[in-house]
Amino acid sequence: TSIVRARDPSMPYHNIKLDRDAGVAVLVLDRPDSFNAMSLELTRELSEAAMECDTDPAVRAVIITGRGKAFSVGGDLASFKDAGDRVPYLLKEMTTHLHAAISRLARMSAPVIAAVNGPAAGAGMSLACSADMTLAARSAKFTMAYTAVGLTPDGSSTFYLPRIIGMKRTKELMLTNRSLTAEEAQAWGLVNTVVDDEAVMDEAAKLATRLAQGPTAAYGEVKRMLVGTTSESLEGQLELESRAISDSSRTEDHQEGRAAFFEKRKPEFNGR
Repeated sequence: TSIVRARDPSMPYHNIKLDRDAGVAVLVLDRPDSFNAMSLELTRELSEAAMECDTDPAVRAVIITGRGKAFSVGGDLASFKDAGDRVPYLLKEMTTHLHAAISRLARMSAPVIAAVNGPAAGAGMSLACSADMTLAARSAKFTMAYTAVGLTPDGSSTFYLPRIIGMKRTKELMLTNRSLTAEEAQAWGLVNTVVDDEAVMDEAAKLATRLAQGPTAAYGEVKRMLVGTTSESLEGQLELESRAISDSSRTEDHQEGRAAFFEKRKPEFNGR
């Protein structure tokens, strides 16, 4: 019988970096020489890092960004070539890790901010779109890119994009591989804020710090309710809302928020 062991937190990552400070985790895709292309190793480490963030109660906001000139150009096609006939197996293994990471980040209470510092293509664009909020450098570009190499989209893009920009625009991006500038992406609703290149991480850090001081438990309920909005009926969504607001009223954050309201002071939330 095999024994499954948890990842040793003292072991270093090799394809990403994960730093935590004052309630904010910064997750950096760290393969700058390949423009942060997603290899099997990177997707595996991304899944492990997402699990670390999700299970660490001190993490109350997460920033995802890329090192170097790109956020991520998507799948590492060089590794596909090396895999030969095993590409279908490789892609199933990679998407298992990538999708686990995206699912965990979507379901965790801490808000997730994508700080898109450069090109976001393929799975890189998918990852950026799956974040709760997305900031983009003025020089950033967004493209699906999958069908350009005869592949289909992954990384949650077929779930999120139609919900964010509509079906027609989603098909346009996925079938034509049209590239969007940061300003176009903002106009379409894919990006919340566009900032000067050198200001991306500063702005993301300011936002993450503000969110990390907020009612994290309530944030988590908001995230989980919104994931289900398109699959629930009106009555089903109303029931989710009723249960969530009732549950959130039991939290320490609500007690503090209510007290601060009546005492006319700024609340000090603890995420519980």
